[in-house]
Amino acid sequence: MSRIGKQPIPVPAGVKIDLKGQLLTVTGAKGTLKREIIQDIDVQIQDNEIQVNNRVENTKVNAFRGLTRSLINNMIIGVVEGFKKVLVIEGVGYKANVSGTTLTLNVGYSNPVDFQLPKNVSALVEGNTKITLECIDKEQLGLVASRIREVRKPEPYKGKGIRYEGEHIVRKVGKAGAK
Repeated sequence: MSRIGKQPIPVPAGVKIDLKGQLLTVTGAKGTLKREIIQDIDVQIQDNEIQVNNRVENTKVNAFRGLTRSLINNMIIGVVEGFKKVLVIEGVGYKANVSGTTLTLNVGYSNPVDFQLPKNVSALVEGNTKITLECIDKEQLGLVASRIREVRKPEPYKGKGIRYEGEHIVRKVGKAGAK
């Protein structure tokens, strides 16, 4: 039984919701997002609230009900406020800079790594080591952030690499000195 799926989603002022068949379109101040809803889920819009219901009662569809409710809520939050993720670069000589839609990472390889940002993801580099990514689509933002992190994952001995802000890297003890 999905507890999240049962909760109604409030629609703030200035957000336009359009449902054509199973295609949901959310338009707000920051942009427009579209998502196809699966056939077993019924979405009802009434009195500035969205209610997500099952068409068929079983555990799999009930799980999709909670997922669908969370995805729709993230779409509404995205077009109103947007989402932000911060990546931190650690290491001597490691740095980043952005020009247009290209993020250039100098993270210990012989050549800089150029990372092409998707059109609706913007990046800002503060102090050469802090990358702030912004987007209205939470799913796409998470994918881009994980791909940037994969360029140089943090290593467990010195912690050098690209990590999320607030991420804890479990450190390992190095070799003991020879006696």
